[in-house]
Amino acid sequence: MNEVLVDRKDIEAFLIDEASYLDEGKFSEWLDLFTEDAWYWIPSNKDHYDPNTHVSIIYDSKERLDERVWRLQSGLAYGQDPQSRTRHLITNVKVLEREEYSLTVSSNFIIVELRRGIQTIYSGRFEHKLRIYGHSWKIASKKVELINNNEFLGNLSFLL
Repeated sequence: MNEVLVDRKDIEAFLIDEASYLDEGKFSEWLDLFTEDAWYWIPSNKDHYDPNTHVSIIYDSKERLDERVWRLQSGLAYGQDPQSRTRHLITNVKVLEREEYSLTVSSNFIIVELRRGIQTIYSGRFEHKLRIYGHSWKIASKKVELINNNEFLGNLSFLL
């Protein structure tokens, strides 16, 4: 089996581009980064368990992400009125696993959110499974391990 050859700088650039789309409110462009069978998961209470048998903060398919983005863009996401301003900082990018057409990548993050005069900081670890499509990457899965996933989170109605 041939493994994907990759330069870590390319992966870092991809993750930074993904974060920029979120920070700039380019939700359609962000959504286009995902495969049709993708999932987006924010575990609750623990980082590692079966999301089909345990409660999650968010466990969305690509179809559900489409709905979230539609609501954010339509003005019907009342939890985002006014819309949050965010800045994502991505660091410590590591390739965990290489397969023939995919990679599993971890990174640490800090996300600063400003909404209604209140600044909130979220931090943790991302785990992305990336698939190669032609000459670009697509996100097959995105797991968001918040360090405070067992604490009160308030209005977590924006995209991490």
